[in-house]
Amino acid sequence: MTPFAQSTAVISASLCFALLAACANTDVTLSPSPQAPVCDRKATALVLWAPQWRKEQKDVSAREAAAASGLSNFFASSECFASAELRRVKSLSPAVVTSELGASSGQFNTVVTIAVRELGPVVKLLSSASLVEGGTEVVLDVTSRQPQLPNQPREFRVHWRNGGPGVVKGVASLPADMSAALRSGLQPANTTQ
Repeated sequence: MTPFAQSTAVISASLCFALLAACANTDVTLSPSPQAPVCDRKATALVLWAPQWRKEQKDVSAREAAAASGLSNFFASSECFASAELRRVKSLSPAVVTSELGASSGQFNTVVTIAVRELGPVVKLLSSASLVEGGTEVVLDVTSRQPQLPNQPREFRVHWRNGGPGVVKGVASLPADMSAALRSGLQPANTTQ
C-alpha cells in the first residue's frame, strides 16, 4: 500500500468514526441555580426583548430574525402566561422598561426582560478525538418582576447548548433552539410543546 493510500485510509476511518460518534447532547445552565419558574399561567405579562451582541458578531440581522421567530413561537405555544405581549425594544435600560410599562396602563402584572447575548452555531475543529465538534448555543439574560410590588427584580442567565463531537449545525435550527432555551429557562408547566 502506498503512503498516499495509507493516509487516505486513515482519514476515511477517522471520518467514519466521527460520523458514528456524532451524538448531540443538550446542556442547560441557569446562573444562579436553581431558579423557580418564571412562567405563571395566571399572569398577564409584558415581555421586552433586545439583542446585546458581541462587537464582532456576524450576521446580526439573520440572528435577530431567528430570535424574534423563536420568541414568538415560544410565547404562542408554551402557555407560559395567561396572556403575553412581546415587544422588541432598542435596549433594556431601566428608562426604556419603565417607559414601555407606563405606556401599558397597568394591564400587566408581570414584566419579563430578555437580553439575547448569543444565538448561533458553534464549530471547533480538532478539539477532541473527533475532527469536528459543534452545535448551537443560546445565551439569555432574563429579568422578571411584578411592577406592583416594590421588590427587586429576579435576574439570571440561561446558557443553552446543543451539540457534541461530530455534530455540525447551521442556522436553520436557531428559532427552535431559541424556543428550547426559553422553555428551559422560563419553565412553563406544560413542557411537552
